[in-house]
Amino acid sequence: MTQKVDIDPNGYVLYCPCMGRFGNQADHFLGSLAFAKALNRTLALPPWVEYRFGEPKSVQVPFSDYFELEPLLKFHRVVTMENFIENIASEAWPPEKRTAFCYMARGQGTDCNAKEGNPFGPFWDTFTVDFVQSEFYGPLNYDVHHQDMARKWNSRYPPQKSPVLAFTGAPASFPVQLENKDLQKYLVWTKRIVNRATNFIRNVLPIGSFVGIHLRNGVDWTRACEHLDHSPNLFSAPQCLGYRNELGIASQDMCFPSHDDIAKQVKLAVKLNHAKSVFVSSDNDHLIPFLTKALKRMEVTVHKLANPEPHVDLAILGRANYFIGNCISSFTAFAKRERDVNGLPSGFWGFPPNRTGATKQKHEEL
Repeated sequence: MTQKVDIDPNGYVLYCPCMGRFGNQADHFLGSLAFAKALNRTLALPPWVEYRFGEPKSVQVPFSDYFELEPLLKFHRVVTMENFIENIASEAWPPEKRTAFCYMARGQGTDCNAKEGNPFGPFWDTFTVDFVQSEFYGPLNYDVHHQDMARKWNSRYPPQKSPVLAFTGAPASFPVQLENKDLQKYLVWTKRIVNRATNFIRNVLPIGSFVGIHLRNGVDWTRACEHLDHSPNLFSAPQCLGYRNELGIASQDMCFPSHDDIAKQVKLAVKLNHAKSVFVSSDNDHLIPFLTKALKRMEVTVHKLANPEPHVDLAILGRANYFIGNCISSFTAFAKRERDVNGLPSGFWGFPPNRTGATKQKHEEL
C-alpha cells in the first residue's frame, strides 16, 4: 500500500553511484550530500552498487542496509531511493518526464545514454526507470563551495521546471573534496554492523588494545600503483599528501609497501600502543602467517574476520586504538575519516616518506 508522502517543493537529487566500489562510492556520497544541501533539494539515497563474483550484473544494496538514516536527517533532508520510487515518483517524476542529466553526451550518439553498460543499466532497472530525454548541464559543475555554483544551478534548473535532477553519475568529485570530508560524521553504521564489529572485538580479540591495518595487495592494485609516476595524486593520495601535494609526493612504498616495511611499521605501532593484537583487513592477502611470525616475540596475535565483510572490517578498523592504512586507497580513506571524526589516531604505510626515499626520488627526477 502506498502511503501519502509530502512532495518536496524544492525538488530532488537522484544519481547512480556508478564509479568504483564502496570506497569510491562513499567519497562520492559525501559530495552528493553537500551538493543536495547547497541546492536545497532532498537527496534520494541510492543503493550501494556491488559487484559479486560470478554475477554478470551489479547488485544494488539498499543504502539503509549499512547506514542509519536518522543521523543524515540532522544535516539535510534525505529519503531512500526505494521510498522515492514507491511513494513520490509517480507524482514528482512521472515516467513521461524522466530526464537524465549529464555534462555532455556519453558514449555513442547525442544523449546521456544513462543506461548504457554495467552498472548503469542494472542500477536504473532495479527501479524500472527509463529516461525519455537528456539534458547537458555543462559548463556548470558540482563544486558548490566556489563560484556561487548552487545559485547558478537553481537559476538554470528551478525546481518548478526541473523537480528532479537525475544524474548519470554522482554530482561530486573523487577523491572527496576537502570541504566535504567532515560530513563523514553523519554516516553511522547500522546496529547490525556495529554489533558484528563489537562482538568480534569482544569475543575474538584478546583483552587489551589492538592495532587495525588495511592491506591493499590484489592484482588490480599492483596495476594501479604502476600509474603513480604519471599521476602522483592518484585516487585518495590527498588524504596524507594534501590536496596540493604540500606534504610530499606519492611513492611505491606508500602504494605497495614491502612485507618488511609492513612488519616494521606494525611492530612500532604495537609497541607504542601496548597492543595485544593486530586486526587485518585486506582485498586479497591478509599476510596472517607472515605477521604472526614477525610479532611472535612480542606475544601479539594477528586476526581477520573468518568470512570477511568489507563494511564490518571498516567498523572494526574504526574502533582500533591505532590504524595504519594505504594512503592511495579510498577504502582506507573511509576508515581514516571515521577515525578523524572520533578523534582517533591513524597512520599510513610508507608515510611520511623517509629521507632516503625522498632523496632517491629527487635524484631520479634530476
